[in-house]
Amino acid sequence: MNFWNKLKTPFFVLAPMADVTDAPFRRMIAKYSAHERADGTVGGPDVTWTEFVAADGLVRATPEGKKKLMADLIYDETERPIIAQLFSSTEEHMEYAANLCRELGFDGVDINMGCPDRSIEKQGCGAAMMRNPESAIGIIRAAKRGAKMGEEGGIPVSVKTRIGYNQDQLEEWIPMLLAENPATLVVHGRTRKEMSKVPAKWERIKRAVEIRDEMQKGAENKTVIIGNGDALSLADARQKASLSGVDGVMLGRAVFGNPWLFHPDKDVHTIPLEERLRVMVEHTELFTELLPFKNFSVMKKHYKAYVKDFNGAHELRAKLMEQDTAEGVREVVEDFIK
Repeated sequence: MNFWNKLKTPFFVLAPMADVTDAPFRRMIAKYSAHERADGTVGGPDVTWTEFVAADGLVRATPEGKKKLMADLIYDETERPIIAQLFSSTEEHMEYAANLCRELGFDGVDINMGCPDRSIEKQGCGAAMMRNPESAIGIIRAAKRGAKMGEEGGIPVSVKTRIGYNQDQLEEWIPMLLAENPATLVVHGRTRKEMSKVPAKWERIKRAVEIRDEMQKGAENKTVIIGNGDALSLADARQKASLSGVDGVMLGRAVFGNPWLFHPDKDVHTIPLEERLRVMVEHTELFTELLPFKNFSVMKKHYKAYVKDFNGAHELRAKLMEQDTAEGVREVVEDFIK
């Protein structure tokens, strides 16, 4: 079922970020951002993405390696609707992985065609897809076959991408993707070359909406367009949606240290410090419970966001960086609160 066309616009979704929006953090966001959404359901973000997962690994990894990859595909019912993001340049692997995600109960599958990481690009994936349109088309079609998009029991396929590789190629790239009729297209308003070094070009995201409207005029279910880049808060996201005409806005970096981000009536700056620190501890304990095999340093990057802008923050953060267990983190925080 294509749930995308049932969402009330503008809607607000959680970006997929490697080693950030893992299962424990997503669960924290779902819990602390929970509210009655525009469509009458209760939850946090209107849609949630997993971190990206290597479809190649799901096919070829050793049993131990596959077990770790599958941990990136665990989710809680409170996170729905939830999208599994995949990457691959091998059609058979993408089809297999998309079908697996459908069987696992995900609400949709997303293809990463924007990640600038060199190791990902060397595999012909992520942003490198923009340099190989033929491969990109094959991967979209493979994902749709695996997800059984448009069939009974099928789930929708979306694509997350940028406005170009070394230069803006939106006028050629976006129509090519739209011609494949993905359920949703997430457009990051920067090129791969620009990374995050320049402001996102929301006027170009607006142009992507115009192209969609031109190409799919009169269509019963148009491809949903989500804008991505520099949305700092829900209020900022609403303004960007209004100016660009997108159906939804994706928020990413703004969620660091702020699992309350998607709650319309909560502001992290008004949350009492003690509560913020206890939520950080809860997040840490959930991390070690759900992902015991992951390096604890993955969790530490969150401390820089949780612990800032208050007296004693620098000293507390330094102590937290010395810890390697959830128990140690809890002790340090309890001592600070006392």
